[in-house]
Amino acid sequence: MAEIVLDDVSKVYADGTLAVSDLSLDIEDGEFVVLVGPSGCGKTTALRMIAGLESISGGTLSIDDRVVNGVPPKERDIAMVFQNYALYPHMTVYDNMAFGLKLRKLPKTEIDRRVREAGDILGLDDLLQRKPKALSGGQRQRVAMGRAIVREPKAFLMDEPLSNLDAKLRVQMRTEIARIQHELNVTTIYVTHDQVEAMTMGDRVAVIRKGKLQQVDTPQRLYDHPVNLFVAGFIGSPAMNMVEATLSTSNGAAIVEFGGQKLSVPPEVVASHPALASFEGETVVVGVRPEDLEDASLVPEAPADRRIQTTVDLRESLGADVVIHFTVHAPPVITEDTKELAHDVGHDKLEAVQPTGVQDSEFLARLSPRTTATKGEPIELVVDVARLHFFEPSTGLAIYD
Repeated sequence: MAEIVLDDVSKVYADGTLAVSDLSLDIEDGEFVVLVGPSGCGKTTALRMIAGLESISGGTLSIDDRVVNGVPPKERDIAMVFQNYALYPHMTVYDNMAFGLKLRKLPKTEIDRRVREAGDILGLDDLLQRKPKALSGGQRQRVAMGRAIVREPKAFLMDEPLSNLDAKLRVQMRTEIARIQHELNVTTIYVTHDQVEAMTMGDRVAVIRKGKLQQVDTPQRLYDHPVNLFVAGFIGSPAMNMVEATLSTSNGAAIVEFGGQKLSVPPEVVASHPALASFEGETVVVGVRPEDLEDASLVPEAPADRRIQTTVDLRESLGADVVIHFTVHAPPVITEDTKELAHDVGHDKLEAVQPTGVQDSEFLARLSPRTTATKGEPIELVVDVARLHFFEPSTGLAIYD
């Protein structure tokens, strides 16, 4: 195992492109850390610097208290698993896994022990004499992992290893990778664009945007306490709804108002967000996760000041729940954060929104499958106001204390 420490690590290419900026991250022995962010955010560059495949422009990288900035990749005792399996087609599974050990001139008995132990961990025992062309995509990925495991390295680095698999195999393999990492207890850094992978696999998740670390924390903390609009919008599926709202007080209670809708903010929420007091009478960004909305007909006891009225634009029945699309008659939140989030999913219409006139904001709600919500029909929704999120419009930073 190994502790890996990045201290203000930066990468600037010859053409002046800043790929990674002042990245500081302390990865503990045996920890599984996921680097996640949009395409081109610098997460793979960071991984390649740790591996020694990219030079470091600034800062220091340490592995087990040893600065390795100038240390060649082969001397870092780190194994990488790439998106491309890169298996030798003319070799058997056994020989693919043993190849690197043979180059290191390990004894045959030691090579055999390592390969068979890895095969047992990965469920490849019966496939050791097959060649890659006779394997499924998931089996090939297991062989690629086996090739890394037999090295018994200090750390695993994985660069989007599941991106070539279909959806069902991805779910299966991410479970397997998490299990294997836990069993081996080897420090692992995993890069992905898929935030669901990040949330389900990592002990901690580091969210990166334009080469800068935005937040690193446990998956649940990222979900519950995002530090800014970018993290809030990137973590969670479907993404958090966001709208500009006015914060006011009435009879001592806090109220947020947007698009003709009014929601009462519970005292305990105000108490847990003391900085909200300075925004009275001002505009704030309110975030509501789709799963924090429910069909009011299923929650008849919910008070009126926690309900909003709208019309169903689209209904998607997913079996375990129902996702409805609806519109809030209030301007969408347009910041650099939200523009990038929209661009990342190929939805760039935020760029074209005109500043004049009232605009509509698209919302999603994840409802119980018992809902009778129907496309084109009005619906009343209950908001879990205890789980509202608040952000400062000018900076995009979360409002806490």
